[in-house]
Amino acid sequence: MPDYLASPSDPGLALSGVELFDLVVLGSGEAGKFLAWTFARKGWKVAVIERRWIGGSCPNIACLPSKNIIHSAKVASFFRRGSEFGLPEVTVTVNMSAVRERKRAMVRGLVQLHEDNYASSGAKLILGEGRFVAPKTIEVSTIDGGRRTLHGTKVVIGTGTTATMDGTPGLAASEPMTHIEALELDEVPRELLILGGGFIGLEFAQTMQRLGSEVTLIDRNDRLLHGEDPDVSDELGEILARQGVQVVLQAKVCEVFGKSGERVRLICQKSSVEGAIEGTHLLVASGRSPNTRGIGLEENAAVRLDERGYITVDEYLETSAKDVFAVGECNGGPQFTHVGFDDFRIVRDTFNGIERTTKNRVVPFCLFTDPEFARVGLSETEARRLGLKYKMFKLPMKRVLRARTLSETGGFMKALVSIEDGTILGFACLGSGAGEMLAPVQVAMKAGWTYGALNDVMFTHPTMSEGLINLFSSEPQIAQARA
Repeated sequence: MPDYLASPSDPGLALSGVELFDLVVLGSGEAGKFLAWTFARKGWKVAVIERRWIGGSCPNIACLPSKNIIHSAKVASFFRRGSEFGLPEVTVTVNMSAVRERKRAMVRGLVQLHEDNYASSGAKLILGEGRFVAPKTIEVSTIDGGRRTLHGTKVVIGTGTTATMDGTPGLAASEPMTHIEALELDEVPRELLILGGGFIGLEFAQTMQRLGSEVTLIDRNDRLLHGEDPDVSDELGEILARQGVQVVLQAKVCEVFGKSGERVRLICQKSSVEGAIEGTHLLVASGRSPNTRGIGLEENAAVRLDERGYITVDEYLETSAKDVFAVGECNGGPQFTHVGFDDFRIVRDTFNGIERTTKNRVVPFCLFTDPEFARVGLSETEARRLGLKYKMFKLPMKRVLRARTLSETGGFMKALVSIEDGTILGFACLGSGAGEMLAPVQVAMKAGWTYGALNDVMFTHPTMSEGLINLFSSEPQIAQARA
């Protein structure tokens, strides 16, 4: 055991029935579980408290289950495009129960992998609700009705986020779905209304349309995915419209009537004009809120929260309380599983006395619509806001030969390059396989390569990544941003 993992400062804890650990983790999500397994295998005494989802939301109710169902929807879309590929035309009726069972089977396998890791590592998994009752001390109400109190020399908080339900009159009473309930549907909603044009709303809109729903997507902003560049928003909107999704923008929902699963009616205001939108089901995908309230953080653990309820952390992810760290979505960082894994690496190295922080890390992401949208580094909007001068390369996906072989030519890719030294400032791709195309560009950015060095790489033909050569060989636009 490392020297700094001494006994708790209050020796009376051991005499009062408090269980002592080297590391206590509240929440079994991406960062927390890897910290637990890593240090348990090093001989630390480790406990993980999880109230419901073993392994966190990603393998149970979020990333992986949603991508599973997205793929089922893509297969259904191929059947409808059969004549394009020389196949007979068929009428497709989706068995939603079978789609759900395929997803559930995957989740069961993932949970088993997690349980095996706990068993092999020696980390103790405790199922129950945890609440801080003193500094670095958590009381657990276990699922079997028991009660345990755990104290950690070091504590990691990874309680995640939950779907935001705002105070719109009638919204809560309508019992809308979040992504959790939507992933458990055993029938295709006839008319699905989705509130929110962000990541979750866009993925579910296309997926449910392909599975057979009539989908209406409502957003209060003037364009979808409003944090991205306008050309991305416009192209995504056109793609969804061609596939049959009705998009209603700049619409404020004023009141909700009815019950999701039966009949719901939204009273919306758009350009000072009120109107109604009706459907059979309602899905709320309008943001996330941290799971930090009511667990004794500020009052009992001296862990500060910001005005939104997220835990405040420094560049090492340590909270206002010494030896208490916050990882994953509850610390207010980018809400992606891969960020949680990087949080694990930062805390792991900090525990091992190695310098590693959140400073200057570049966060990639991918929206799993079809085609995908992926980006790393600066967007044009951000570059202009910073007042940067840059070269912008842009190429339609129809110029990528692999995309032509697949009949997947929608979208484009673009890259921002520094005028000064030729390094890549940002890359975005809206196209088939965009998430995979992101990787070589991100590696080049990490290595500090110029775009010319990446352009000199011999990519396999015909692959999507080969399109990067066409991109960086095209004629760039010179942009001088206004500060």
